[in-house]
Amino acid sequence: MSEIRIHVRMTARPVDEPHRASSQLELLFDLTFVVAVASIVAQLAHGIEAGHAVAEITPFLEVFFAIWWAWMNFTWFASSYDTDDVTYRLLTLVQMAGVLVLAAGVPAAVNDGNLAAVTLGYLIMRVGLVAQWLRAGIEDPGSRGTAFRYAAGISIVQVGWVLRLLLAEAGVLPKGLLLPVFVVLVVLELTVPVVAERAVSTTWHPHHIAERYGLFTIILLGESVLATSVGVATAIKGGVNGSLVTVSVSGLVLLFALWWLYFLQPAGEGLSRNREQSYLWGYGHYFIFAALAALGAGLEVVVARTGHHAGASHVSSPTLCYAVAIPVGVFLVLLTAAHAPIAPAPRQVVHPAVTLVGAGLVLLLPLASTLTGPAFVIAAIAAVCVLAVAVTTVRQRTSTPAQ
Repeated sequence: MSEIRIHVRMTARPVDEPHRASSQLELLFDLTFVVAVASIVAQLAHGIEAGHAVAEITPFLEVFFAIWWAWMNFTWFASSYDTDDVTYRLLTLVQMAGVLVLAAGVPAAVNDGNLAAVTLGYLIMRVGLVAQWLRAGIEDPGSRGTAFRYAAGISIVQVGWVLRLLLAEAGVLPKGLLLPVFVVLVVLELTVPVVAERAVSTTWHPHHIAERYGLFTIILLGESVLATSVGVATAIKGGVNGSLVTVSVSGLVLLFALWWLYFLQPAGEGLSRNREQSYLWGYGHYFIFAALAALGAGLEVVVARTGHHAGASHVSSPTLCYAVAIPVGVFLVLLTAAHAPIAPAPRQVVHPAVTLVGAGLVLLLPLASTLTGPAFVIAAIAAVCVLAVAVTTVRQRTSTPAQ
């Protein structure tokens, strides 16, 4: 058992540090996001069941941004400055507490527009992160300017989030302006790293970052497995039928195919060669991750419907199938787009034509649901994704000898 380190001077870790992998603390940190994502997935599923999926999209994307951005900020900071001493661990604990507070506030934020708990949880997370950046600036003179710019930028934008909440609760900020103000604050959040690292960049590790993103992808796919199991448990009360079995098996195959496609693209090597493209790759994952989270909600509702769950009985078959097809289509398109900036020459492993054609087919299939039923459509969507995996794998094998 390794000795607990009371204090380790926080300095930038080497970019080429060998055998860099996720720490045990990072894995524990990720568990808190399992709770947060599960909460927002459950709320979206309820919205789809109630027949107002469109109205749920905006609050879903807003809350998911807070979850994703907090995870992003911790991940990239840890890649550069993880000391794993007592202070670092305690400040990480503060951020974990913030995630749990945010998760507890998700139902109120989505159902009632009450942003108090979500904003409080986000504030707690940001306080912990700002403290980490201040420590990095104090203890690492070489990156002091970058660290202090991060601390200042995060603090300023956080004041904006708190003011948004206070003005909204006081009735000064009309409800119609909440979304525009949200968009402005999001743009400012995304701008902070760009401004902070203009002079000196942080020493994030490309393979460590790629692994961390892969782990979060698995977390989101795991939420879909959980959502599907919840749907099965609900539906099975009405008796098992052929459609339920088909949808359940197809959902599992679909998730497996999406996992396969994501990990076919070697992000670590690409990031190592194209560090300047990290913003496009990192930010582009927001909608990839959001799509995987939304897929979990869609699968839960489809499984419940095919099991004759009364709560979903008034949702039309095309709407039901699009709750799965749209997230899958978005994932396929953005999988190629996000990896394009770091793709190895001369071509990407997952060819754009494969994902674009696949997405087109997936988005057309729900139109047939009124004739075939949702079970057939979900099975067909899974088949399209399996075909995309097969084509990509064969193409990859045939192109390898020529390289």
